[in-house]
Amino acid sequence: MAEVLFALARSFASLSRSGVWAAILGPAILSLVVWIVLAFAFLGRVIDWLAIQPPLSWISNWGVAWLAHLLAAIGGWVVILAAAYLTAVVIAAVVILPLLLRHLARTDYRDVAPLGRDSIVASTVNSLVAVAGYLAGWLVTLPLWLIPGAALVLPIMLLAWLNRRTFAFDALAAHATPAEWQEIKQRHAGSFYLLGLILALAAHVPFLGLFVPSFTALAYVHLGLSLLRGMRGGAVMSGEAEVIEVSGVSVESDGGHGEGRVRVIKGELL
Repeated sequence: MAEVLFALARSFASLSRSGVWAAILGPAILSLVVWIVLAFAFLGRVIDWLAIQPPLSWISNWGVAWLAHLLAAIGGWVVILAAAYLTAVVIAAVVILPLLLRHLARTDYRDVAPLGRDSIVASTVNSLVAVAGYLAGWLVTLPLWLIPGAALVLPIMLLAWLNRRTFAFDALAAHATPAEWQEIKQRHAGSFYLLGLILALAAHVPFLGLFVPSFTALAYVHLGLSLLRGMRGGAVMSGEAEVIEVSGVSVESDGGHGEGRVRVIKGELL
């Protein structure tokens, strides 16, 4: 919990920088445009389609067509808003997060060496897989939305999963080795999901939700790099780094001499 609050505090502090604000505004404006276009072009069709699908069609057959239409209208708006939000999420993950990551790596986290592999292909694939999983979860749980309160809880839980699945990996891909990423993911899975849950709640706030995808990327960068820094026990390097493992070298310890494997990190010492 403490590391999540720390990441959020650092993220709000980062908003004082003009470069960060520019990155935050881009997807927000795009999300607004997508939302308006989709609402005018497809909202009516989506509502009509939902109204004739089970279980809403069953409700109409039971003689409460007004309730079925109301639920279809709510579902239509949810679909439109979800589509706009997902567009902003993909752009934030693939385009905005790398920009924020480079900025923060040069300022707040110069001591955290980039030992991973940054790949736009891997980032894009990760984001698309996350979106596909989110849509699948949304469709599978759709019948459960008729349960009182489920329509409020399920979208938030699914969006929290989407945030964690999309941004956690991308935030650490360039800095953490595969082994470090696996360890952080296992040890701090709860923190990653909690951050996603908090920001999923913020995404449902009118107007404020437009800024959430980019802010989520910013918060996950802060959380990921701070966790990596803590796991390394305080890094002593910055800039490009390279890990080299050398076998068969002489190693001296309290127990005597012998051969072993030495892990050497090449980089710029602070």
